[in-house]
Amino acid sequence: MTSAADIKDRIIFDDNAVSAQLYGRNNEHLKRIEAELGVGIHARGNELTLIGAADTVAVARALLEQLYGLAKKGAPLDPPDVTRAIAVLRGDSKAVIKDIFQDQVLSGSTRARPITPKGLAQKRYVDAIRAKDIVFGIGPAGTGKTYLAMAMAVRYLVDKQVKRIVLCRPAVEAGEKLGFLPGTMAEKVNPYLRPLYDALHDMVEFERAEQLIERQVIEVAPLAFMRGRTLSDSFVILDEAQNSTTEQMKMFLTRLGFGSKAVVTGDITQIDLPGGQRSGLVEAQQLLADVPGIGICKFTDVDVVRHPLVQAIIKAYDAKDARKEAEAAALAAARLAKSVPSTVEAPVDKI
Repeated sequence: MTSAADIKDRIIFDDNAVSAQLYGRNNEHLKRIEAELGVGIHARGNELTLIGAADTVAVARALLEQLYGLAKKGAPLDPPDVTRAIAVLRGDSKAVIKDIFQDQVLSGSTRARPITPKGLAQKRYVDAIRAKDIVFGIGPAGTGKTYLAMAMAVRYLVDKQVKRIVLCRPAVEAGEKLGFLPGTMAEKVNPYLRPLYDALHDMVEFERAEQLIERQVIEVAPLAFMRGRTLSDSFVILDEAQNSTTEQMKMFLTRLGFGSKAVVTGDITQIDLPGGQRSGLVEAQQLLADVPGIGICKFTDVDVVRHPLVQAIIKAYDAKDARKEAEAAALAAARLAKSVPSTVEAPVDKI
């Protein structure tokens, strides 16, 4: 439904074939933009008419012109790409989409498409890893923290900027006791490190990855194995860092040698430490926030790049946690009010 305050804007593209790619099959890209931004889009050949509030039309125009530019340079445009672009411009209307989508972190024969940032938060994260020697990536599951760190590590190894990759995570069970696992030490800890292996094998051919692991060019180990080591010319990733203790975090961060980078990833809403121990990641982000050479990148549910339902699930749990915190604060305030004696003196009966 249009409003009296709505404006009309017209865009004319100079290439019909590229316009068709921009519009998508049966105009699915245009329909997605209409639904997401709340703007009306009418297509007639290579001409588009935009109808809506002035600010919304401005965002839609910038989005369509930038996507057209990408398509004209041969970049594929899929529905997820359009959704990502919408999210980017919603976060920053002056953002340049090609700077994000064409920042090629890693490409290879095993992948149909190169690995690139999928939003502003991921772009800032990648840039921080390039610029700083220690970077913290903190946020919910599905925001690409570990995956992008792994891609950057492989890129640094391929470019010979480091001599090896070291991947580690705390061996802490996520809420269930698995008991004693059979096999050698390596076989016992492998279940905890499986996500790191999965990401690695998605970027490097399986046989090649296994060769690099056998030669210890790529090392996957539990956090406890890091004690006493100095890691020089290495790209080190600590995953699930919310489950490290204060002592373990300090131990890990002080392993860094010359020519090395470290990326620490974790989700402080999913701490599985026993006995209410304080998370080393929570403390580190507070202590090291202003240290030069250290970057702290935070992700939110808006940055989730998994199935759309993952974002909704995270929001639901965050809302539940917020209600619990509010209820606990109200209960504590009520208890405090009862425990504090009244400052008003009771009246004294006169005889």
